[in-house]
Amino acid sequence: MRTYSRITPEGARDILFEECRGHREVQRRLTWAFSSRGYREVMTPGLEYYDVFSLPGAALPQREMYKTTDNRGRLVVFRPDSTLPIARMAASRLQGQRKPLRLYYNQTVYRNRPDLSGRNDECAQMGVELMGVGGLGADLEVISLAAQALEACVPGFRIELGHAGLFRVLADKLPVSADQKEELRATIEAKNYAALEGLLEPLGQDPAAEAIRQLPRLFGGEEALEEAERFCTGEAGEMLGYLRTVYGALQKLGLGERLMVDLGLVQRNDYYTGVVFSAYAPDHGAAVLLGGRYDALCEKFGDPMPAVGFAIDVDACALLLGGSMDKEPVPAVLVHGEPGFETEAESAISLLTRQGRLCELSLCETRQQAERYAKETGIPRLIVVGETAVEIDLSRKGCVC
Repeated sequence: MRTYSRITPEGARDILFEECRGHREVQRRLTWAFSSRGYREVMTPGLEYYDVFSLPGAALPQREMYKTTDNRGRLVVFRPDSTLPIARMAASRLQGQRKPLRLYYNQTVYRNRPDLSGRNDECAQMGVELMGVGGLGADLEVISLAAQALEACVPGFRIELGHAGLFRVLADKLPVSADQKEELRATIEAKNYAALEGLLEPLGQDPAAEAIRQLPRLFGGEEALEEAERFCTGEAGEMLGYLRTVYGALQKLGLGERLMVDLGLVQRNDYYTGVVFSAYAPDHGAAVLLGGRYDALCEKFGDPMPAVGFAIDVDACALLLGGSMDKEPVPAVLVHGEPGFETEAESAISLLTRQGRLCELSLCETRQQAERYAKETGIPRLIVVGETAVEIDLSRKGCVC
């Protein structure tokens, strides 16, 4: 019988050494970016009831959730998303708090990837949620903060800007089922033109079908917005006009070279209602950031309020940051205790670390072994604790005290 005691489950992995340092550094930089703008940290449970993620109009695909049951037989899931639990928390725990709520999080999400897309099922994320206020100012704050946060971790990124409402308004005009709408959404997101054409062909010359056919092809700068004006009228035209306003404001804020419009940006999460945005970095195929406005989500938990936020893929940022990080410092001192002086050696370590020196305790049996170990690992000084303490500068091969 095969056992799995020496491997990790598919979609999960061990994280070692330098990559751990990368994670901590990304988390440090993002924490500063968020807290310096007045955002306060919250955490939600790793286990949530399935009902949180199955609300009509905000449901996540059931096949993508890791599910189990609690001791009463109720269905629970490993947290597949952070925005929905934070909306639940805001409705149940933060109703009396002054608005807007500026919240940030640092936690892991779990998504089952049945399509074998190669992405990790376990993903470390950090992000923000600005809740209780709508309008241009809030959208600009969050998108600007997203750019500031990425600038600290992933230089060279670009932000793609779209509007979730465009697809929804156009799709609602089509004589198709809810499942067919989701198929359309998936093909647009993947920019799979052949599959999209196959889904739309039976609809003939329907104007809404023609507009949806063009969505994934409309990306770039101002010209993409101008081209979209041909088929975006009425409510869709108002959404396009607002998107143009956001795009222009972000250019004035200095993001012009990093910004592009992508009207095929429809986001997989069904709860987005307004402006949506993604960010990409060189040498990384998937998005490193996803976000947008979700004004109807909190109402589903009994506390209506507008909201906007984003999530950053910490795993991806740590990988991209790795090459620019300083090497992990080598201990400055190796402390070796002669037989019978182990306690004194440990006391010496405590004193040196309180003085700010980076130390390592020798677990070698002899002084000669300790000296060889220090040389092999690049530790420049050896302190031998016995009847007296002797500090040796190994780079000069002589005692300094």
